[in-house]
Amino acid sequence: MSTFSRRSFLQSASALSLAALAPAARASASEEAFSRADVIARAKALAERPFKARSAVPDDWLALSYDQYRSIQFDLDKALWAGSDRSYNVDFFLPGLYFERPVLVHEVEDGMAHRIPFDLNHFKKHPEISPDLSTEGPLGYSGFRLRTDLGDRDHPGKKTEFCVFQGASYFRAIANGNNYGLSARGLALKTADPEGEEFPEFVSFWLEAPGPLQENMVVHALMDSPSVTGAYRFDITPGTPCVMDVEATLFARKDLTHAGLAPLTSMFLFDGTNHQRFDDFRPAVHDSDGLLMKNGNGEVIWRPLANPTRLQVSSFVDKNPAGFGLMQRARKLSDFADLEAHYHRRPSLWVEPREDWGAGSVTLVEIPADKEIYDNIVAYWRPEKPYPAGARVDLNYRLSWGEEPVLDLPRVINTASGAKIFGDPGRLMVIDFEAHPMFEADPEAFSLHISSPHLETSDGVLQRNPETGGMRLAFSFDPGEQTHVELRAQLRKDGQDASEVWLYRWTV
Repeated sequence: MSTFSRRSFLQSASALSLAALAPAARASASEEAFSRADVIARAKALAERPFKARSAVPDDWLALSYDQYRSIQFDLDKALWAGSDRSYNVDFFLPGLYFERPVLVHEVEDGMAHRIPFDLNHFKKHPEISPDLSTEGPLGYSGFRLRTDLGDRDHPGKKTEFCVFQGASYFRAIANGNNYGLSARGLALKTADPEGEEFPEFVSFWLEAPGPLQENMVVHALMDSPSVTGAYRFDITPGTPCVMDVEATLFARKDLTHAGLAPLTSMFLFDGTNHQRFDDFRPAVHDSDGLLMKNGNGEVIWRPLANPTRLQVSSFVDKNPAGFGLMQRARKLSDFADLEAHYHRRPSLWVEPREDWGAGSVTLVEIPADKEIYDNIVAYWRPEKPYPAGARVDLNYRLSWGEEPVLDLPRVINTASGAKIFGDPGRLMVIDFEAHPMFEADPEAFSLHISSPHLETSDGVLQRNPETGGMRLAFSFDPGEQTHVELRAQLRKDGQDASEVWLYRWTV
Protein backbone atom coordinates (compact mmCIF):
# COMPACT_ATOMS: atom_id res chain seq x y z
CA MET A 1 0.00 0.00 0.00
CA SER A 2 1.21 3.47 -0.85
CA THR A 3 0.65 4.87 2.63
CA PHE A 4 2.43 8.13 2.01
CA SER A 5 0.44 9.10 -1.08
CA ARG A 6 -2.84 8.10 0.55
CA ARG A 7 -2.13 9.97 3.74
CA SER A 8 -0.95 13.05 1.85
CA PHE A 9 -4.29 13.22 0.10
CA LEU A 10 -6.35 12.52 3.21
CA GLN A 11 -4.37 15.04 5.21
CA SER A 12 -5.05 17.72 2.62
CA ALA A 13 -8.75 16.94 2.53
CA SER A 14 -9.19 17.04 6.30
CA ALA A 15 -6.70 19.76 7.27
CA LEU A 16 -8.41 22.50 5.30
CA SER A 17 -11.20 24.43 6.92
CA LEU A 18 -14.38 23.58 5.06
CA ALA A 19 -15.19 27.25 5.03
CA ALA A 20 -12.39 27.63 2.49
CA LEU A 21 -12.79 24.76 0.02
CA ALA A 22 -13.73 24.50 -3.77
CA PRO A 23 -15.66 23.26 -7.18
CA ALA A 24 -14.72 23.83 -10.91
CA ALA A 25 -14.78 24.77 -14.59
CA ARG A 26 -14.23 26.79 -17.69
CA ALA A 27 -17.52 27.43 -19.41
CA SER A 28 -19.57 28.62 -22.31
CA ALA A 29 -23.08 29.93 -22.07
CA SER A 30 -24.44 27.30 -24.45
CA GLU A 31 -27.27 25.09 -23.21
CA GLU A 32 -28.06 21.46 -23.81
CA ALA A 33 -30.79 19.07 -22.76
CA PHE A 34 -30.03 17.17 -19.58
CA SER A 35 -31.22 14.06 -17.74
CA ARG A 36 -29.66 11.38 -15.53
CA ALA A 37 -29.66 9.13 -18.61
CA ASP A 38 -27.26 11.61 -20.24
CA VAL A 39 -24.78 11.25 -17.36
CA ILE A 40 -25.00 7.46 -17.60
CA ALA A 41 -24.38 7.67 -21.36
CA ARG A 42 -21.35 9.90 -20.77
CA ALA A 43 -19.94 7.44 -18.22
CA LYS A 44 -20.46 4.52 -20.59
CA ALA A 45 -18.79 6.36 -23.48
CA LEU A 46 -15.84 7.32 -21.24
CA ALA A 47 -15.36 3.69 -20.18
CA GLU A 48 -15.09 2.63 -23.82
CA ARG A 49 -12.10 4.92 -24.35
CA PRO A 50 -8.64 4.81 -22.74
CA PHE A 51 -8.33 6.87 -19.58
CA LYS A 52 -6.89 10.36 -20.06
CA ALA A 53 -5.96 12.44 -17.03
CA ARG A 54 -7.27 15.99 -16.96
CA SER A 55 -4.88 18.94 -17.02
CA ALA A 56 -3.66 20.44 -13.78
CA VAL A 57 -3.99 24.11 -12.95
CA PRO A 58 -0.90 26.32 -13.48
CA ASP A 59 2.12 25.80 -11.24
CA ASP A 60 1.68 29.04 -9.28
CA TRP A 61 -1.75 27.81 -8.13
CA LEU A 62 -0.26 24.51 -6.98
CA ALA A 63 2.51 26.39 -5.15
CA LEU A 64 0.06 28.22 -2.88
CA SER A 65 0.78 27.75 0.81
CA TYR A 66 -2.00 26.63 3.13
CA ASP A 67 -2.40 30.16 4.52
CA GLN A 68 -2.36 31.71 1.05
CA TYR A 69 -5.02 29.31 -0.18
CA ARG A 70 -7.26 30.04 2.79
CA SER A 71 -6.79 33.79 2.39
CA ILE A 72 -8.78 33.77 -0.86
CA GLN A 73 -12.42 33.39 0.16
CA PHE A 74 -15.53 33.03 -1.96
CA ASP A 75 -17.84 36.06 -1.89
CA LEU A 76 -21.19 34.79 -0.63
CA ASP A 77 -22.97 37.57 -2.51
CA LYS A 78 -21.78 35.89 -5.74
CA ALA A 79 -23.17 32.46 -4.85
CA LEU A 80 -25.24 30.59 -7.40
CA TRP A 81 -28.91 31.64 -6.91
CA ALA A 82 -27.95 34.38 -4.41
CA GLY A 83 -30.61 37.07 -4.38
CA SER A 84 -33.20 34.75 -5.92
CA ASP A 85 -36.14 33.03 -4.27
CA ARG A 86 -34.58 29.60 -4.75
CA SER A 87 -34.25 27.57 -1.55
CA TYR A 88 -30.51 26.88 -1.91
CA ASN A 89 -27.32 28.82 -2.56
CA VAL A 90 -24.11 27.24 -3.91
CA ASP A 91 -20.62 28.54 -3.11
CA PHE A 92 -17.56 27.53 -5.12
CA PHE A 93 -14.01 26.70 -4.07
CA LEU A 94 -10.68 27.61 -5.59
CA PRO A 95 -8.40 25.09 -7.25
CA GLY A 96 -4.74 24.88 -6.33
CA LEU A 97 -2.68 23.71 -3.37
CA TYR A 98 -3.92 20.12 -2.84
CA PHE A 99 -6.64 20.37 -5.50
CA GLU A 100 -4.73 20.28 -8.75
CA ARG A 101 -7.39 19.44 -11.34
CA PRO A 102 -10.54 21.54 -11.76
CA VAL A 103 -13.99 20.08 -12.29
CA LEU A 104 -16.83 21.23 -14.52
CA VAL A 105 -20.00 22.56 -12.88
CA HIS A 106 -23.36 23.02 -14.62
CA GLU A 107 -26.68 24.53 -13.63
CA VAL A 108 -29.80 22.62 -14.71
CA GLU A 109 -33.07 24.48 -15.14
CA ASP A 110 -36.22 23.22 -16.88
CA GLY A 111 -34.35 20.22 -18.24
CA MET A 112 -31.57 22.32 -19.81
CA ALA A 113 -27.98 22.49 -18.57
CA HIS A 114 -25.43 25.26 -19.02
CA ARG A 115 -21.84 25.47 -17.86
CA ILE A 116 -20.99 27.79 -14.96
CA PRO A 117 -17.80 29.68 -15.89
CA PHE A 118 -14.90 30.09 -13.51
CA ASP A 119 -14.59 33.67 -12.27
CA LEU A 120 -11.75 34.67 -9.97
CA ASN A 121 -13.56 37.97 -9.32
CA HIS A 122 -16.05 35.99 -7.23
CA PHE A 123 -13.39 35.60 -4.53
CA LYS A 124 -12.16 38.07 -1.91
CA LYS A 125 -8.40 38.32 -1.40
CA HIS A 126 -6.42 39.28 1.69
CA PRO A 127 -4.16 42.16 0.57
CA GLU A 128 -1.20 41.11 2.73
CA ILE A 129 -1.31 37.35 2.16
CA SER A 130 -3.00 36.57 -1.15
CA PRO A 131 -0.56 36.46 -4.09
CA ASP A 132 -1.34 37.47 -7.66
CA LEU A 133 -2.15 34.37 -9.69
CA SER A 134 -2.03 33.55 -13.38
CA THR A 135 -5.34 33.83 -15.20
CA GLU A 136 -4.54 31.69 -18.23
CA GLY A 137 -4.57 27.91 -18.51
CA PRO A 138 -6.92 25.13 -17.36
CA LEU A 139 -8.56 27.00 -14.51
CA GLY A 140 -11.83 26.07 -12.85
CA TYR A 141 -13.45 25.45 -9.50
CA SER A 142 -12.37 22.52 -7.34
CA GLY A 143 -15.68 21.88 -5.60
CA PHE A 144 -18.68 23.49 -3.98
CA ARG A 145 -20.79 23.68 -0.85
CA LEU A 146 -24.54 23.82 -0.39
CA ARG A 147 -26.36 26.28 1.85
CA THR A 148 -30.04 26.48 2.78
CA ASP A 149 -32.31 27.77 5.54
CA LEU A 150 -31.83 25.39 8.46
CA GLY A 151 -34.18 27.27 10.79
CA ASP A 152 -31.66 29.46 12.62
CA ARG A 153 -33.83 31.23 15.20
CA ASP A 154 -31.31 34.03 15.68
CA HIS A 155 -31.01 34.66 11.92
CA PRO A 156 -34.33 33.92 10.21
CA GLY A 157 -33.92 33.15 6.52
CA LYS A 158 -30.12 32.73 6.76
CA LYS A 159 -28.73 30.07 4.46
CA THR A 160 -26.28 27.87 6.37
CA GLU A 161 -23.84 25.39 4.86
CA PHE A 162 -24.34 21.68 5.48
CA CYS A 163 -22.69 19.79 2.59
CA VAL A 164 -19.41 19.95 0.65
CA PHE A 165 -18.17 18.17 -2.49
CA GLN A 166 -14.42 18.58 -3.05
CA GLY A 167 -11.40 16.44 -3.84
CA ALA A 168 -11.42 13.15 -5.81
CA SER A 169 -14.88 11.66 -5.11
CA TYR A 170 -15.03 12.92 -1.52
CA PHE A 171 -18.04 14.65 0.01
CA ARG A 172 -19.25 15.33 3.53
CA ALA A 173 -22.34 16.62 5.26
CA ILE A 174 -23.68 17.44 8.71
CA ALA A 175 -27.00 17.28 10.51
CA ASN A 176 -28.33 20.30 12.38
CA GLY A 177 -26.06 20.95 15.36
CA ASN A 178 -23.12 18.96 13.99
CA ASN A 179 -19.60 20.08 13.12
CA TYR A 180 -17.93 18.58 10.05
CA GLY A 181 -16.16 15.30 10.68
CA LEU A 182 -15.98 12.11 8.65
CA SER A 183 -16.32 11.95 4.84
CA ALA A 184 -17.93 9.69 2.29
CA ARG A 185 -16.69 8.85 -1.22
CA GLY A 186 -18.23 7.76 -4.47
CA LEU A 187 -16.02 4.67 -4.68
CA ALA A 188 -12.87 3.19 -3.14
CA LEU A 189 -10.47 1.08 -5.18
CA LYS A 190 -7.68 -1.13 -3.86
CA THR A 191 -7.67 0.36 -0.37
CA ALA A 192 -4.69 -1.01 1.61
CA ASP A 193 -3.49 -3.09 -1.37
CA PRO A 194 0.32 -3.37 -1.65
CA GLU A 195 0.39 -1.80 -5.12
CA GLY A 196 -1.35 1.34 -3.85
CA GLU A 197 -4.82 2.82 -3.82
CA GLU A 198 -6.62 4.36 -6.79
CA PHE A 199 -8.76 7.45 -6.21
CA PRO A 200 -11.59 7.87 -8.74
CA GLU A 201 -12.55 11.51 -9.27
CA PHE A 202 -15.78 13.37 -9.85
CA VAL A 203 -14.95 15.37 -12.97
CA SER A 204 -18.29 17.06 -13.75
CA PHE A 205 -21.31 18.11 -11.70
CA TRP A 206 -24.85 19.14 -12.60
CA LEU A 207 -26.86 21.08 -10.00
CA GLU A 208 -30.64 21.02 -10.43
CA ALA A 209 -32.09 24.46 -9.67
CA PRO A 210 -34.52 24.10 -6.73
CA GLY A 211 -37.88 25.79 -6.39
CA PRO A 212 -38.53 28.47 -3.74
CA LEU A 213 -39.98 26.01 -1.19
CA GLN A 214 -38.10 22.90 -2.26
CA GLU A 215 -36.64 21.00 0.69
CA ASN A 216 -34.26 18.71 -1.21
CA MET A 217 -31.36 19.43 -3.55
CA VAL A 218 -30.38 17.14 -6.44
CA VAL A 219 -26.75 16.87 -7.55
CA HIS A 220 -25.46 14.72 -10.42
CA ALA A 221 -21.81 13.75 -10.83
CA LEU A 222 -19.69 12.07 -13.52
CA MET A 223 -16.80 9.97 -12.20
CA ASP A 224 -13.65 8.90 -14.04
CA SER A 225 -10.50 6.94 -13.21
CA PRO A 226 -8.09 4.52 -14.92
CA SER A 227 -10.20 1.51 -13.81
CA VAL A 228 -13.81 2.71 -13.76
CA THR A 229 -16.29 5.43 -14.70
CA GLY A 230 -19.58 6.25 -13.04
CA ALA A 231 -22.75 8.32 -13.05
CA TYR A 232 -24.07 9.43 -9.65
CA ARG A 233 -27.28 11.09 -8.51
CA PHE A 234 -27.50 12.54 -4.99
CA ASP A 235 -30.93 13.51 -3.66
CA ILE A 236 -30.02 15.51 -0.54
CA THR A 237 -32.39 16.59 2.23
CA PRO A 238 -30.82 18.52 5.13
CA GLY A 239 -32.03 18.27 8.70
CA THR A 240 -31.59 15.78 11.52
CA PRO A 241 -30.47 13.54 10.02
CA CYS A 242 -29.20 14.91 6.72
CA VAL A 243 -30.31 12.24 4.25
CA MET A 244 -28.73 11.48 0.88
CA ASP A 245 -30.35 9.00 -1.47
CA VAL A 246 -27.61 7.84 -3.84
CA GLU A 247 -28.04 6.19 -7.22
CA ALA A 248 -24.84 5.11 -8.94
CA THR A 249 -24.12 3.37 -12.24
CA LEU A 250 -20.54 2.14 -12.69
CA PHE A 251 -18.76 0.95 -15.84
CA ALA A 252 -15.61 -1.09 -15.30
CA ARG A 253 -12.70 -0.26 -17.63
CA LYS A 254 -10.60 -2.96 -15.98
CA ASP A 255 -11.30 -5.91 -13.70
CA LEU A 256 -12.32 -4.42 -10.35
CA THR A 257 -10.75 -6.99 -8.06
CA HIS A 258 -11.04 -4.81 -4.95
CA ALA A 259 -13.91 -2.32 -5.12
CA GLY A 260 -15.23 -0.59 -2.00
CA LEU A 261 -18.89 0.44 -2.25
CA ALA A 262 -20.29 3.34 -0.19
CA PRO A 263 -16.87 4.02 1.40
CA LEU A 264 -16.54 6.11 4.55
CA THR A 265 -13.36 7.81 5.78
CA SER A 266 -12.74 9.04 9.33
CA MET A 267 -10.15 9.69 12.03
CA PHE A 268 -9.43 7.80 15.25
CA LEU A 269 -6.32 8.79 17.21
CA PHE A 270 -6.93 7.61 20.78
CA ASP A 271 -9.43 6.99 23.58
CA GLY A 272 -9.26 5.12 26.88
CA THR A 273 -8.02 1.93 25.20
CA ASN A 274 -4.74 3.44 23.94
CA HIS A 275 -4.33 6.81 25.68
CA GLN A 276 -1.00 5.73 27.18
CA ARG A 277 0.62 6.14 23.72
CA PHE A 278 -0.19 9.88 23.56
CA ASP A 279 1.02 12.67 25.83
CA ASP A 280 -2.17 14.71 25.50
CA PHE A 281 -4.34 16.56 28.03
CA ARG A 282 -7.51 15.37 26.29
CA PRO A 283 -9.07 12.02 27.28
CA ALA A 284 -9.92 11.16 23.64
CA VAL A 285 -9.44 12.42 20.08
CA HIS A 286 -11.53 10.96 17.26
CA ASP A 287 -14.17 11.79 14.64
CA SER A 288 -15.67 8.30 15.02
CA ASP A 289 -15.28 5.69 17.75
CA GLY A 290 -16.83 2.56 16.29
CA LEU A 291 -18.10 0.59 13.31
CA LEU A 292 -21.77 -0.36 13.64
CA MET A 293 -23.26 -3.14 11.51
CA LYS A 294 -26.61 -4.83 11.13
CA ASN A 295 -26.00 -7.93 9.06
CA GLY A 296 -28.34 -9.84 6.79
CA ASN A 297 -29.37 -12.11 9.67
CA GLY A 298 -30.45 -9.13 11.77
CA GLU A 299 -27.48 -9.36 14.16
CA VAL A 300 -26.32 -5.96 15.48
CA ILE A 301 -22.53 -5.71 15.84
CA TRP A 302 -20.37 -3.01 17.42
CA ARG A 303 -16.65 -2.92 16.68
CA PRO A 304 -14.73 -0.20 18.60
CA LEU A 305 -12.14 1.51 16.41
CA ALA A 306 -8.41 1.31 17.03
CA ASN A 307 -5.28 3.17 16.02
CA PRO A 308 -2.95 0.19 15.58
CA THR A 309 0.83 0.21 15.48
CA ARG A 310 0.64 -1.74 12.19
CA LEU A 311 -1.86 -1.55 9.35
CA GLN A 312 -4.78 -3.87 9.96
CA VAL A 313 -7.74 -4.91 7.81
CA SER A 314 -10.85 -6.59 9.25
CA SER A 315 -13.53 -8.25 7.11
CA PHE A 316 -17.01 -9.02 8.42
CA VAL A 317 -18.48 -11.55 6.01
CA ASP A 318 -22.17 -11.09 5.27
CA LYS A 319 -24.94 -11.43 2.71
CA ASN A 320 -27.37 -8.61 1.92
CA PRO A 321 -26.38 -6.33 4.83
CA ALA A 322 -29.13 -4.22 6.37
CA GLY A 323 -26.67 -1.39 7.04
CA PHE A 324 -23.29 -0.31 8.35
CA GLY A 325 -21.59 2.91 9.34
CA LEU A 326 -19.03 4.79 11.40
CA MET A 327 -20.49 6.20 14.60
CA GLN A 328 -19.51 8.84 17.11
CA ARG A 329 -21.04 7.69 20.41
CA ALA A 330 -19.02 9.94 22.71
CA ARG A 331 -21.38 12.95 22.89
CA LYS A 332 -20.29 14.99 25.92
CA LEU A 333 -17.79 17.83 25.80
CA SER A 334 -16.07 16.20 28.78
CA ASP A 335 -15.44 13.07 26.68
CA PHE A 336 -12.83 15.10 24.78
CA ALA A 337 -12.24 18.27 26.87
CA ASP A 338 -11.53 20.10 23.59
CA LEU A 339 -13.05 23.58 23.46
CA GLU A 340 -12.06 24.15 19.83
CA ALA A 341 -12.40 20.91 17.85
CA HIS A 342 -15.77 19.96 19.40
CA TYR A 343 -15.34 16.28 18.58
CA HIS A 344 -18.53 15.53 20.52
CA ARG A 345 -20.48 17.23 17.71
CA ARG A 346 -19.05 15.18 14.85
CA PRO A 347 -21.70 13.32 12.83
CA SER A 348 -22.23 9.59 12.62
CA LEU A 349 -22.85 8.18 9.14
CA TRP A 350 -25.10 5.19 8.38
CA VAL A 351 -25.19 3.38 5.03
CA GLU A 352 -28.44 1.61 4.18
CA PRO A 353 -28.60 -0.46 0.95
CA ARG A 354 -31.94 -0.01 -0.83
CA GLU A 355 -31.56 -3.35 -2.61
CA ASP A 356 -29.85 -6.71 -2.11
CA TRP A 357 -26.08 -6.37 -2.32
CA GLY A 358 -25.47 -10.13 -2.31
CA ALA A 359 -22.46 -11.79 -0.72
CA GLY A 360 -19.43 -9.85 0.45
CA SER A 361 -18.04 -8.22 3.57
CA VAL A 362 -18.04 -4.99 5.47
CA THR A 363 -14.34 -4.12 5.42
CA LEU A 364 -12.60 -1.96 8.02
CA VAL A 365 -9.13 -0.55 7.39
CA GLU A 366 -7.25 0.95 10.34
CA ILE A 367 -4.02 2.81 9.51
CA PRO A 368 -1.43 3.82 12.13
CA ALA A 369 -1.50 7.57 12.80
CA ASP A 370 0.38 9.87 15.13
CA LYS A 371 -1.61 13.09 14.59
CA GLU A 372 -5.28 13.97 14.37
CA ILE A 373 -4.82 15.62 10.95
CA TYR A 374 -4.70 12.16 9.34
CA ASP A 375 -7.86 10.36 8.31
CA ASN A 376 -6.78 6.82 9.15
CA ILE A 377 -10.06 4.87 9.19
CA VAL A 378 -11.86 3.51 6.11
CA ALA A 379 -15.01 1.35 6.01
CA TYR A 380 -16.85 0.03 2.95
CA TRP A 381 -18.76 -2.89 1.45
CA ARG A 382 -16.57 -5.24 -0.60
CA PRO A 383 -18.49 -7.57 -2.94
CA GLU A 384 -17.39 -11.20 -2.81
CA LYS A 385 -17.00 -11.49 -6.58
CA PRO A 386 -14.89 -8.97 -8.55
CA TYR A 387 -16.54 -6.96 -11.29
CA PRO A 388 -15.03 -7.90 -14.68
CA ALA A 389 -13.90 -5.33 -17.26
CA GLY A 390 -16.89 -4.17 -19.26
CA ALA A 391 -19.37 -4.78 -16.44
CA ARG A 392 -22.15 -2.36 -15.56
CA VAL A 393 -22.97 -2.07 -11.85
CA ASP A 394 -26.10 -0.31 -10.56
CA LEU A 395 -26.27 0.74 -6.91
CA ASN A 396 -28.95 2.33 -4.77
CA TYR A 397 -28.36 3.27 -1.13
CA ARG A 398 -29.10 5.88 1.51
CA LEU A 399 -26.62 7.85 3.62
CA SER A 400 -27.86 9.32 6.91
CA TRP A 401 -25.58 11.94 8.52
CA GLY A 402 -26.07 12.86 12.18
CA GLU A 403 -27.14 10.62 15.03
CA GLU A 404 -26.90 6.86 14.62
CA PRO A 405 -29.91 4.72 13.71
CA VAL A 406 -32.11 3.29 16.45
CA LEU A 407 -31.61 -0.49 16.41
CA ASP A 408 -33.46 -1.23 19.69
CA LEU A 409 -30.80 -3.27 21.52
CA PRO A 410 -28.75 -1.69 24.36
CA ARG A 411 -25.63 -0.06 22.91
CA VAL A 412 -22.02 -0.19 24.02
CA ILE A 413 -21.09 3.29 25.20
CA ASN A 414 -17.51 2.68 26.30
CA THR A 415 -14.71 0.14 26.04
CA ALA A 416 -11.69 0.26 28.33
CA SER A 417 -8.66 -1.97 28.72
CA GLY A 418 -5.76 -2.29 31.12
CA ALA A 419 -3.37 -4.67 32.79
CA LYS A 420 -4.66 -6.85 35.63
CA ILE A 421 -3.38 -5.48 38.92
CA PHE A 422 -4.08 -8.49 41.16
CA GLY A 423 -3.93 -12.25 40.67
CA ASP A 424 -2.68 -13.97 37.56
CA PRO A 425 -1.09 -11.84 34.80
CA GLY A 426 -3.21 -10.74 31.88
CA ARG A 427 -5.47 -8.02 30.53
CA LEU A 428 -8.78 -6.70 31.80
CA MET A 429 -11.56 -5.62 29.40
CA VAL A 430 -14.42 -3.43 30.63
CA ILE A 431 -17.51 -2.83 28.49
CA ASP A 432 -20.21 -0.35 29.50
CA PHE A 433 -23.73 -0.72 28.07
CA GLU A 434 -26.12 2.22 28.08
CA ALA A 435 -29.17 2.52 30.32
CA HIS A 436 -32.08 0.68 28.71
CA PRO A 437 -35.52 -0.62 29.79
CA MET A 438 -34.18 -4.15 29.27
CA PHE A 439 -31.76 -3.52 32.15
CA GLU A 440 -34.52 -3.06 34.71
CA ALA A 441 -33.89 -6.74 35.45
CA ASP A 442 -31.15 -7.71 37.90
CA PRO A 443 -27.70 -8.56 36.49
CA GLU A 444 -28.27 -12.21 37.46
CA ALA A 445 -31.08 -12.41 34.88
CA PHE A 446 -28.60 -12.11 32.01
CA SER A 447 -26.32 -14.75 30.56
CA LEU A 448 -22.82 -13.69 29.54
CA HIS A 449 -21.42 -14.91 26.23
CA ILE A 450 -17.70 -14.19 26.02
CA SER A 451 -15.38 -15.97 23.61
CA SER A 452 -12.19 -15.82 21.58
CA PRO A 453 -10.85 -18.08 18.83
CA HIS A 454 -7.33 -17.54 20.17
CA LEU A 455 -7.49 -18.21 23.93
CA GLU A 456 -9.61 -18.81 27.01
CA THR A 457 -11.23 -15.84 28.70
CA SER A 458 -12.55 -15.51 32.23
CA ASP A 459 -16.26 -16.07 32.82
CA GLY A 460 -16.91 -12.37 33.27
CA VAL A 461 -18.76 -10.28 35.84
CA LEU A 462 -21.87 -8.18 35.13
CA GLN A 463 -22.72 -5.25 37.41
CA ARG A 464 -25.06 -2.31 37.30
CA ASN A 465 -23.19 0.96 36.74
CA PRO A 466 -24.76 3.61 39.02
CA GLU A 467 -23.16 6.42 36.99
CA THR A 468 -24.71 5.45 33.65
CA GLY A 469 -27.74 3.46 34.79
CA GLY A 470 -26.66 0.69 32.44
CA MET A 471 -24.65 -2.49 32.86
CA ARG A 472 -20.89 -3.03 33.01
CA LEU A 473 -19.33 -6.29 31.83
CA ALA A 474 -15.76 -7.08 32.86
CA PHE A 475 -13.63 -10.07 31.94
CA SER A 476 -9.94 -10.91 31.60
CA PHE A 477 -7.61 -12.88 29.36
CA ASP A 478 -3.91 -13.65 29.20
CA PRO A 479 -2.44 -13.05 25.72
CA GLY A 480 0.89 -14.60 26.63
CA GLU A 481 3.17 -14.25 23.58
CA GLN A 482 0.31 -13.51 21.16
CA THR A 483 0.41 -10.15 19.41
CA HIS A 484 -3.28 -9.95 18.58
CA VAL A 485 -6.43 -11.50 20.01
CA GLU A 486 -9.99 -11.43 18.67
CA LEU A 487 -12.67 -11.06 21.35
CA ARG A 488 -16.46 -11.31 21.31
CA ALA A 489 -19.03 -10.55 24.00
CA GLN A 490 -22.81 -10.24 24.25
CA LEU A 491 -25.54 -10.23 26.88
CA ARG A 492 -28.61 -12.43 26.47
CA LYS A 493 -31.81 -12.79 28.47
CA ASP A 494 -34.30 -15.65 28.19
CA GLY A 495 -32.48 -16.90 25.12
CA GLN A 496 -32.83 -13.55 23.30
CA ASP A 497 -30.22 -10.90 22.46
CA ALA A 498 -30.03 -8.32 25.26
CA SER A 499 -27.22 -6.22 23.79
CA GLU A 500 -25.26 -5.62 20.65
CA VAL A 501 -22.50 -8.08 19.80
CA TRP A 502 -19.23 -6.47 20.91
CA LEU A 503 -16.24 -7.41 18.76
CA TYR A 504 -12.72 -6.26 19.54
CA ARG A 505 -9.22 -6.87 18.25
CA TRP A 506 -6.61 -6.49 20.97
CA THR A 507 -3.11 -5.88 19.61
CA VAL A 508 0.28 -5.21 21.10
